[in-house]
Amino acid sequence: MRISLTAIIKKVTLITDRLAGACFFSVMALVVSNIIMRNIFKRPILGTMEIVGLLCVTGLGLALSNCEMINFNVGMDVVMEKLSDKTRKTIKLGTYSVALCFWSIVVWRMYIYASATYMNKRVTPTTSIPVYPFVFMLGFNLLCLCAVLAYKLVRAARDVYALSRGSSDAGKEIS
Repeated sequence: MRISLTAIIKKVTLITDRLAGACFFSVMALVVSNIIMRNIFKRPILGTMEIVGLLCVTGLGLALSNCEMINFNVGMDVVMEKLSDKTRKTIKLGTYSVALCFWSIVVWRMYIYASATYMNKRVTPTTSIPVYPFVFMLGFNLLCLCAVLAYKLVRAARDVYALSRGSSDAGKEIS
C-alpha cells in the first residue's frame, strides 16, 4: 500500500496543530492557576511569565505548518480574483519560492542558535529552565512549515506547467 506525500504532510501538520492546542490550553490553565494561587492563597506560581512565554512560542511554532496547509492565512483575494488563472498560479509559484527560501534560512539560523544556547547552557532567569529544547522545537516546527511550502511549491509549479501545456494535470495530488 502506497501512502501519498499529501497524506503524510497533512497528518504531521494535524498532529502539530493538536500539540499547539495543548500548549495554549496549558497556558490558559497556568494563568488561571496563578491568578487563583495569588489571590486566594497569596502564593503566586514562580516563573509563570517565563513558562507562558515558552509555551506560547512553542504553540505558535506548532500551529504554523497546519495554518499554511489549510490556507488559514491572509491573502490578496480581492486583487487575485481579477487576474487570469495562469497569472494567479504564477504569482503563487513565486510567492511559495520566496517563502520557502526565507523560511529555509530561518530554520538554518534557528538550529545554529539552538546549538549555541545548548553549548552556552542558557536557561531562563527565574526558573532555570533550559532554553535550547524550545529553540530546537521551534526549528523543527519551522522545518515542518518548509515541508508544507515545498509541497505547495511543487503543486504550483505543476499547475503552471499544466496550464502552459493545456493539460488537465493542474491541481492533482502529489504521490
